Amino acid sequence: MACLSSDEGNRRVGDYSLGMRQRLGIAHALLGDPQVLILDEPANGLDPAGIHWMRGLLKGFADRGGTVLLSSHLLHEIEVVADHLVVIGRGMIVADGSKADLLNAAGTLVRGLDPDALASCLDAAGYVYQLEPDGAYVVEATREQIATATARHGVVVTELRGADGSGLEEMFLQLTAADAREKVTA
Repeated sequence: MACLSSDEGNRRVGDYSLGMRQRLGIAHALLGDPQVLILDEPANGLDPAGIHWMRGLLKGFADRGGTVLLSSHLLHEIEVVADHLVVIGRGMIVADGSKADLLNAAGTLVRGLDPDALASCLDAAGYVYQLEPDGAYVVEATREQIATATARHGVVVTELRGADGSGLEEMFLQLTAADAREKVTA
């Protein structure tokens, strides 16, 4: 156990590193045993170990019945800890729902041995889809629906998974593309 020097107690908060100030801010927010924590960019200035600590702390708080409202531009961090998302673009709510529902709305990615036969199968099933540059199709249907349709048509599928592999960041960019300050290029 590390001991603090006697002058450590007299040290001004402003003299601590940004990461330590973040930890102190979270500790201060927890004083009084609140039911709700409202945090803005809590991972800012934290090293990987500090981010891991913060995740555990927030999950533990939520598991004990607390509510955490978290605002951050670090979308991967949000994706790791959140279970409900509100996506805001240009001051307007552009999406609101469970993380699973919002990410599943991205559709299903499917790839087959014969791309033309797969496209014909998707057309016959009446699914809306988009051909990706790498030859995969992103389909507005569940994995189960696609698996059933391809089996019915004898189409061999080599990959079938949720198209949410790119995650929250890609979803955010798609939802806010029309209002983005900087245009995103692939």
